[in-house]
Amino acid sequence: MKKMKFKLLRQSILYDAVGMATTFIPVVGPFLDLFWAPYAAKKMTQMYKGSTGKVAAVIVFLEEILPFTDVIPTFTLMWIYTFYFAAEPKQALQPIEVEVNE
Repeated sequence: MKKMKFKLLRQSILYDAVGMATTFIPVVGPFLDLFWAPYAAKKMTQMYKGSTGKVAAVIVFLEEILPFTDVIPTFTLMWIYTFYFAAEPKQALQPIEVEVNE
């Protein structure tokens, strides 16, 4: 689990770096966001399953498509939320049978 956790962190940092790189490319950068935004949203849903992944995909799409918001590290923020702030799933209680000898 720990290996998977840090693999997701590396991927998140990489995708954030690519998203931010388009900011520094004059003239062409904003047009690259038109292609990067849907790809980033798809990757977000693949990396983070469930409804939180879908919500994060919408957020990353909007963040990449809107001007001047590329500097927000959405993937990394989602990783932090997933591993440090999200409520952990509750485990189902298992009854334990106890045998009493008299």
